[in-house]
Amino acid sequence: MGQTYWSSAVIKIFNHYFHKRTLLQISFDLCFLSVLVLVSLIFNVSQAAQLTTHVVLMSEFVVFGILIINNVLGFYKRAHHWTLKQIRLRGVISLCLSLALAYLIFKISAIRVEDESAFHLAMLASVAIIVAHRIYAFHALNKGVLRQRVLVYGSGERAQCVGRILVNKDSSVDLVGYYVSLKETETQIPDRDVLSADKTLTEHVLEQRVDEILVAINERRGGSMPLHELLDCKLRGVKVVDIATHFEKKFGQLRQDAVSAGGLIFGDGFEQGKMRTFVKRLFDIVISAFLIILAMPVMLITCLLIKLESNGPFFYIQERVGLNGKLFNVFKFRSMKTDAEKDGTPVWAKINDVRVTRVGEFIRKLRIDELPQLVCVLKGTMSLVGPRPERQYFVEKLIRELAFYEVRQSVKPGVTGWAQVRYHYGASIEDAAKKLEYDLYYVKNNSLFLDLLVLFETVGVVIAGKGAH
Repeated sequence: MGQTYWSSAVIKIFNHYFHKRTLLQISFDLCFLSVLVLVSLIFNVSQAAQLTTHVVLMSEFVVFGILIINNVLGFYKRAHHWTLKQIRLRGVISLCLSLALAYLIFKISAIRVEDESAFHLAMLASVAIIVAHRIYAFHALNKGVLRQRVLVYGSGERAQCVGRILVNKDSSVDLVGYYVSLKETETQIPDRDVLSADKTLTEHVLEQRVDEILVAINERRGGSMPLHELLDCKLRGVKVVDIATHFEKKFGQLRQDAVSAGGLIFGDGFEQGKMRTFVKRLFDIVISAFLIILAMPVMLITCLLIKLESNGPFFYIQERVGLNGKLFNVFKFRSMKTDAEKDGTPVWAKINDVRVTRVGEFIRKLRIDELPQLVCVLKGTMSLVGPRPERQYFVEKLIRELAFYEVRQSVKPGVTGWAQVRYHYGASIEDAAKKLEYDLYYVKNNSLFLDLLVLFETVGVVIAGKGAH
């Protein structure tokens, strides 16, 4: 379970793919901040006896708070297209928020320092170094350090689509060009981007210093691929991957135009063992009970606000499809008018939905309306992390429209999920198709580690107010 796999760009830890750059950034921030905060405390606390577990705990609160701030600001994103000016601006925002957080945590704690000015200076220096390192990392990326040179094998519609996504979504990639497949008769790629047929694939790879060959052709049989040349490139240290593997590793999704039933059946993943089920259930009970107690004041205030704005129940109870297609009732705070679906026809929520109340708009933005679902987690009909539970009307429709949609029902639905933190709120079949790609990735690679990562990113999504309709 804990085995680690290394490749040219990603590391697989507990079934989840990390970019090496992202993992190194988080590890550096975590270790460097922890050491600097503790050292600054050691030299500034009034009594050595105060250096207790409490001090360490407060220090780690600061560290993880700063990591969350950096995550919300996008410093750990897999891909970005920011200008250097935007990076520096985010660095300044990170510095201000991080210092404010550190100051607040240590003020409300019982820790007392002998020289507050020296302590504040040490904190300022610690956070400033981290932010400077983040900005430097993005500068280095834009200058070509740690970038990956990719050659697309193929020139048809699939290659065109893949190339467009690489250029628009992955700033860490330099697309060197397209090599026409042996069996392709029509090309969708402009001539200027097609590599010359006068040279072999291996010659282009060596000449262009290619790190990865991305195979993007519809048909692989019948001599459509130069197997000897691809093997030669692989033996020279060049990665050779298909588009399904590439997008799973790079973007955490199983693209529908690349996935197949055979790949899902004979590939790795989709492990739902008894131990995994037991650990996930235990985790759900402990964390959901803690969150209910922690959020109780917010939930009581929400009930009051809903009642003051309009007549009707506090809660919205609706039947949803759960594990293995079994129906269950989901509980949410009512955020819409009581006659939101007076004609009886289910309708997807959308941006600026007129059915949403003023209180409803506020609690949706902060995801407060989702808190009652923690009761469903305690009952066992939901999990903290999993695919979003949908209504039977939409599920039946989406199963007809989207291949493999029923696969997401092999795990419990979640209060939050990989698709929820990776993609905005879905309001159409097209959105459902994109979210399904992330749901399939979660079902294939689900683990407690991935659940913890989703919960960490959910904090950032809530703070930033992203994706709520």
